[in-house]
Amino acid sequence: MTKKVLGKLALVMIFLILVLISYSAYRIWSFGDKVEFVKSDAAIVLGAAAWDGEPSPVLSERINHAISLYENGYVDTIIFTGGKGDNDQVAESEVARDYAISNQVDAEDILIETQSTITEENLKYAYEIASKHNLKTFTIVSDPLHMKRATLMANNMGMKTYSSPTQSSAYQTLNSKIPFLLREVFLYIGYIGYIVSLPFR
Repeated sequence: MTKKVLGKLALVMIFLILVLISYSAYRIWSFGDKVEFVKSDAAIVLGAAAWDGEPSPVLSERINHAISLYENGYVDTIIFTGGKGDNDQVAESEVARDYAISNQVDAEDILIETQSTITEENLKYAYEIASKHNLKTFTIVSDPLHMKRATLMANNMGMKTYSSPTQSSAYQTLNSKIPFLLREVFLYIGYIGYIVSLPFR
């Protein structure tokens, strides 16, 4: 194969990679606007950092959105997810539960899992707990740019889900959104690649 042909193949590959990245970024960005106000059995709130036993701004917005869904009758149960970060005394989900209870959510309407450290684990452990309580439909709550990958993972686990991104994300400026988007594009493409490769394993 000549250098000229190899050069053309390299350009084609670069072009295809750029198309894949651009298309993935578009899908992630546009999906963040998809809000489904549908009655479901439970809201699953994806974990985010807690600081010294208090919700971080990102976690606070996710909790507040779930509380709004609960107060308006869209869900009867809230499942908080997230384990302990480095040097933390309590899990993210425990912090979220306490915050929700202090904001008039009945303790009996809250379930938590305290083991997860990544999105896929958030969903897996929440689903396990939900199954024990005969909960079958779920509203996923997270930041807008996180929703595409999270709902894809949830649906791939066999969950019946609806998308409900926070309406007042802590990620407001382009300087905060762009790094989040780039990270999600990388993880989203990686997860798609993982799914595609499964039949060959």
